[in-house]
Amino acid sequence: MILTQNRISDLFAHKSERLLNVYFTAGFPNLDDTMTVLRGLQQAGVDLVEIGMPYSDPVADGETIQKSNSRALENGMSLQKLFAQLDGCRDESVHEPITVPILLMGYINPVLQFGVENFCRRCREVGVDGVILPDLPLDLFLADYAPIFREYDILNVNLITPQTSEERIRLIDEESEGFIYMVSSASITGAVTGISNPMRAYFERIQAMNLRNPRLIGFGINNHDTFNTACENANGAIVGSAFIRHLDDHGISPESIQAFVQTIRA
Repeated sequence: MILTQNRISDLFAHKSERLLNVYFTAGFPNLDDTMTVLRGLQQAGVDLVEIGMPYSDPVADGETIQKSNSRALENGMSLQKLFAQLDGCRDESVHEPITVPILLMGYINPVLQFGVENFCRRCREVGVDGVILPDLPLDLFLADYAPIFREYDILNVNLITPQTSEERIRLIDEESEGFIYMVSSASITGAVTGISNPMRAYFERIQAMNLRNPRLIGFGINNHDTFNTACENANGAIVGSAFIRHLDDHGISPESIQAFVQTIRA
């Protein structure tokens, strides 16, 4: 089932190059900073925003994002609180409504505790367009959850790595909508400091497969050069740990966020 009304699908239908997706952790640096950061990223012109759902055991994430998760949880962030913060953000009657596509990134356990259908319903109500759940296997998603996600028009973004077989990549491409998240290396977030020759070979191999879905490259995208390299080999890139460090060091003002985005895109 193709989701024609989803903002993510609409975005890729109209733009196919140099897309920038920026990740931040909800409730970081402070509990009520979520909407300020989201609006700052929209004002700075990013194409998508990925909001992290804090979790106590973020196994795919490195030290920077782990610490942001811990601080957000200490601040009192929860899924219920996040949905409350996002509630009404799409309302065109409010000042600066959010129009940029929103993804929630996190882990399956909090979603299961919240209830999968309740989670998808709340995503739809507040204007979330898709989710990234690295520890949700595609087979389990298709068997148990795909009909619920489709009912509420919520995209489930799947990940591939350099170790993912061609057969598996073809299956992911067939079963995905929106885009495919290309993990640049078999590492955790924030651990990669540059683009290596094996990573370039992986990017070129995937590009040569002529997949149906657009691709965004994440893990290790932290400056203008790595963003450019990703864009040469995919439709765009995802920046996470570098932005979390920037928020921690320079604050959440619109000017600070604008300056960060400009350093990536300049």
